[in-house]
Amino acid sequence: MADAPDLAPDFNAWSCPLPLRDHPFVVMGHGGGGALSAELVRHLFMPAYGGETLAGLGDSAAVSLGGARLAFSTDSYVVRPLFFPGGSIGDLAVNGTVNDLAMSGAAPAYLSCAFILEEGTEVSTVGRVARAIGEAAERAGVAVVTGDTKVVDSGHGDEVYVNTSGIGLIPEGVDIRPQRARPGDVVIVSGPIGLHGIAILSVREGLEFGVELESDTAPLAGLVQAMLAVTPDLHVLRDPTRGGLAAALNEIAAASGTGVVLEERAVPVPEPVANACAFLGLDPLYVANEGRLVAFVPERHAEPVLEAMRTHPNGPEAAVIGRCVSEHPGMVVARTGLGGTRIVDLPLGEQLPRIC
Repeated sequence: MADAPDLAPDFNAWSCPLPLRDHPFVVMGHGGGGALSAELVRHLFMPAYGGETLAGLGDSAAVSLGGARLAFSTDSYVVRPLFFPGGSIGDLAVNGTVNDLAMSGAAPAYLSCAFILEEGTEVSTVGRVARAIGEAAERAGVAVVTGDTKVVDSGHGDEVYVNTSGIGLIPEGVDIRPQRARPGDVVIVSGPIGLHGIAILSVREGLEFGVELESDTAPLAGLVQAMLAVTPDLHVLRDPTRGGLAAALNEIAAASGTGVVLEERAVPVPEPVANACAFLGLDPLYVANEGRLVAFVPERHAEPVLEAMRTHPNGPEAAVIGRCVSEHPGMVVARTGLGGTRIVDLPLGEQLPRIC
């Protein structure tokens, strides 16, 4: 009998820089939204799939079908615990996909929902998640129209994993993507950062910070529509989830070949989040958010867009936090409160794994 072929992957054959070659096995950082995730996508998945649409690396893909421009996105949710202050895995599954569509300027319309269940999970737990998905979809104005269910052996899952995909319609004249950032653009964040990641951590680790922190999970399509009503010429929108605000800004800087100067004191960080991060040695810029967006807006439109955001329920604390510049292309630099500067690099992995 002939020897079976060696099916082990040849890592030396990959066209890939470090640190991916240093990790012949998947590690938690590969799912953290940082440098490891980016290299896995760019040097393993993209060569396997190909295509110009995928190469755009937006929160959702903009595709044409029957004369219409559609946004299409998919995401999986493995958060632990399943239920936390301010939301649940069900809320994240809906809001996360709705927000990915909205970051292309699309009006979200339809979702699919797939459950991967661990054998032995209480049916009542699955019911709670399903109801949360239905309620979140109603609040977001979308319909769940198809789905799937699979069950894995006990010990080979973590009760409930959820995958959602979504489609939405992109209005004519809207072209929002990370490659459109330009020097002079004003950088705006829609509200305080870090709440989701710290809320998850407090429940998971049993930590108390004097006040109960709640996740900021929320659908952002309505906020985006309010911004587009001011001008369709929004250059970039991004929801800073895994890897936080720092990862989102680095991705935009790299995609557009521009630099970003961040005014550190202007970034709205709630006091409990700042205190928790100081206690735990974390940087709020890298903590995940689930109901915030960062926008790159041409300077001439920045003030009216900011005003529109502040009058929307999901943006009353929107703030200008920096600018896009021609210097140091592909890099994000923060001006500190002491008058110095520091490089805000792409994180290697995720400070807090399993947050979405």
